[in-house]
Amino acid sequence: MSPDPPTSITHIKASTEAQTGASVDILAGPAPANPAAHDLLARYQPWRRIVEPGFWIVLLCFEATMNSMVTWLDLSRSGLGFAAWEPVVWELSSNLMVLALIPVILAFERRYPLQLATWRQNWRLHLAASAVFCLLHVSGMVALRKLVYLLAGYHYDFGGWMREIGYEYLKDVRAYASILAVVALYHLFLLRLQGEARLLEAPEAGPPEGSIEHPERFLVRKLGKEFLLPAAEVEWLQAWGNYVNLRVRAHDYPLRSTMAAIEGRLDASRFVRVHRSYIVNLDYIQEIVPLDSGDARATMRDGSQVPISRRFRDNLRKLSAA
Repeated sequence: MSPDPPTSITHIKASTEAQTGASVDILAGPAPANPAAHDLLARYQPWRRIVEPGFWIVLLCFEATMNSMVTWLDLSRSGLGFAAWEPVVWELSSNLMVLALIPVILAFERRYPLQLATWRQNWRLHLAASAVFCLLHVSGMVALRKLVYLLAGYHYDFGGWMREIGYEYLKDVRAYASILAVVALYHLFLLRLQGEARLLEAPEAGPPEGSIEHPERFLVRKLGKEFLLPAAEVEWLQAWGNYVNLRVRAHDYPLRSTMAAIEGRLDASRFVRVHRSYIVNLDYIQEIVPLDSGDARATMRDGSQVPISRRFRDNLRKLSAA
């Protein structure tokens, strides 16, 4: 699939180089700038549901093992009378609770991302969330320890809660921040593989090719290389945190923007807002199925489905009838 033939290929290439300082393959269309990287991403996708939770499981098991050994050595050197199994119980209970809470942290991060455009309004929410994380973590691990000690015929004493919870929070706030840092690095890695889109800007020299306010192409960067993506080939757009995903041939290109901002720059005769989180290209809608709730569901050419809320159904009817 390739973009519409430009009136002047030399002019577009020179214009884009002036903007980005890099050579752009304008005839590549949405084909991958690095086939090997695209193949790697395609091979990785089926394994994500195994790799992502597996990473946290392996990491926390390793953490529990190492901490158990260090704690046991410290206790032995101090001459304190603890059984060898006790440090194992302490570390396993702590790391099991962290593992159980990681999906909650990840869901909260998706809802309130800590990115350049959102950290100012969201950092307080995450600071409060770290305190909640600490309370849940400590409560859960203490309950697990008491249960194990009870089954072993012993009594577990956590100590004074007011003093110990402050001590635990100093550790848990770092653990919370570390989890967010790992997630951010992982997202950056995936973005580098799949490519990130941005709007074309006015070149430093010469007039732009096409409208800047209503661009006909997006510039996609993938692994240091760039190519142009025709706007007409975007099947739909979906809000995703601080990004808007551009859907093209079963591939998502994230664009740093809000739905409201990008909606005003799209061709209004082709793209229509059908949901708070979706904008669709009318050319790619195959059928629309009304639902009993008053909403509807659009089936796209590739068989995927996009929700249509009743709030936006009138917009779709007007454009479809035009």
